[in-house]
Amino acid sequence: MTLALAPGQPAPAFSLPADGGTTVSLAGLRGKAVVLYFYPKDDTSGCTKEAIAFNGLRDAFDKAGAVIVGVSADSVASHDKFKKKYGLAFPLVSDEAKAMLEAYGVWVEKSMYGKKYMGIERTTVLIDASGTIAKVWAKVKVDGHAEEVLEAAKAL
Repeated sequence: MTLALAPGQPAPAFSLPADGGTTVSLAGLRGKAVVLYFYPKDDTSGCTKEAIAFNGLRDAFDKAGAVIVGVSADSVASHDKFKKKYGLAFPLVSDEAKAMLEAYGVWVEKSMYGKKYMGIERTTVLIDASGTIAKVWAKVKVDGHAEEVLEAAKAL
């Protein structure tokens, strides 16, 4: 089921395991803007490029009062390796059960070389400090994306 998220709607609640044996929940982030970026797979070229771009702007996101959270269906162990390999300084959340991915409408049918399969559509959701969706970027192209999200976060 795909749920079309739109600005002004409450962000779907979640509480999931993250790297380093931690848990990240939307309720625990209330009071701050949240950049939830959904990506297909740890340590693949596009996902690595996106993670490095967000990580490079982390101080600017902090100044804007926004926290960055990466989300994929990879395991916590995979996230731990990915985070360590690239020195990422924000949480990576694991949704192996795909409940959050489905709630945010990013677990979709994809097609590659004519073969259909289920996977994560690269999407970013900006949530304001009260837990309301401020902006959604669907079918994200990595180049320049982190900078665009930062500008939107500064405007909150």
